[in-house]
Amino acid sequence: MAIQITGDAAADAVLDSDPFALLIGMMLDQQYPMEHAFRGPAKVLDRFGTFDPVRIAEADPEEFAAMCATTPAIHRFPGSMAARLQEVARIVVEEYGGDAAALWRDVPTGKELLKRVMALPGFGKQKAQIFVALLAKQLDVRPEGWEQVVGDYAEPGFRSVADVVDPESLQKVRDHKKQVKAAAKAQA
Repeated sequence: MAIQITGDAAADAVLDSDPFALLIGMMLDQQYPMEHAFRGPAKVLDRFGTFDPVRIAEADPEEFAAMCATTPAIHRFPGSMAARLQEVARIVVEEYGGDAAALWRDVPTGKELLKRVMALPGFGKQKAQIFVALLAKQLDVRPEGWEQVVGDYAEPGFRSVADVVDPESLQKVRDHKKQVKAAAKAQA
């Protein structure tokens, strides 16, 4: 199944063909509309000419941050996200030989996969759970016990980006998030 998160076929193709781009799209998915966050890797690819983690890790931090801030920026907070992107790239290079898919390829258990993802900058437990669910639902990466580590995100429904497969499901996820925010606000 081809990834369809951004509403832009070219940006979705980058996510679909490049595991590092998918990982960074997820990293960027905070305090920013999800489809815009997941377009970030395509913006970097267009401007930087590559999405190779080695080249990104080695890039001059100031120049890379300026490129990420170019309108339209890769994120609402382009400077901090550019630094975080480079840090994730360094980890992928140093710990996974520059191959982001090695983070999840042949991992024995869902618990180990969750641990690996949570070790990355910008990935707390909830975001890591969502990413593991996305890998399971959209890329069929299902190490033993993955369902237990992702909790409700393993269930059918429209809770997160892991459930986005087309424009209609994107809207359903947006509606769910609005309902959760409204309920939290009502209880506050």
